[in-house]
Amino acid sequence: MTTTVTVIGTGNIGSAVARLATQAGASVQLLGRDHDKTAAVAAEVGATAGVVGDAITGEIVVLAVPYPALAELAAAYGAQLDGRIVVETTNPLDFSTFDALVVPADSSATAELAGAVPGARVLKAFNTNFAATLAAGTVDGAPTTVLVAGDDESARDALIALVEAAGLRGLAVGGLKRARELEAIGFTQLVLAVQEKLAWTGALAPRG
Repeated sequence: MTTTVTVIGTGNIGSAVARLATQAGASVQLLGRDHDKTAAVAAEVGATAGVVGDAITGEIVVLAVPYPALAELAAAYGAQLDGRIVVETTNPLDFSTFDALVVPADSSATAELAGAVPGARVLKAFNTNFAATLAAGTVDGAPTTVLVAGDDESARDALIALVEAAGLRGLAVGGLKRARELEAIGFTQLVLAVQEKLAWTGALAPRG
């Protein structure tokens, strides 16, 4: 497929999504805090490297950063995100207790981001996927399923097309309000993995 993707973040999820996007045939820009690390990861996955603060080139922008960094990136890029598909990937856990989400019960990290960048087409995705399952492309012999939530149907379709061009399965789960449920799923998976009841190469995923 022909599209352009910017991934901000060079951790496990950022690296896996950047690789997925290049596998799908997209032109990928990878932005990180550490220039040398970003350059190394970009060379490995087939992306071009830059640093956070550089101009965004992607039609699809994936924010593969910890929850606290979302507000900073929204402020830094602001109107640059207008009209772009912005994919938010976080699980906003209280990592001091591992017992709660830190966003209000009637909201989500995705909803907060959408409020901060109202001109962007904001989606939730990849938060229910461990990086190893994105890299492998399969879970228990079936294509890895990427769940996508957002109010803009054409944006959801574009992200699903990217995912499926890389050989994975994309599944729309509804509007932006469903991001809260996706965060609960991601939270549950992380708790189970830390308790060694779910492998980091596994997933809670729909079948069929």
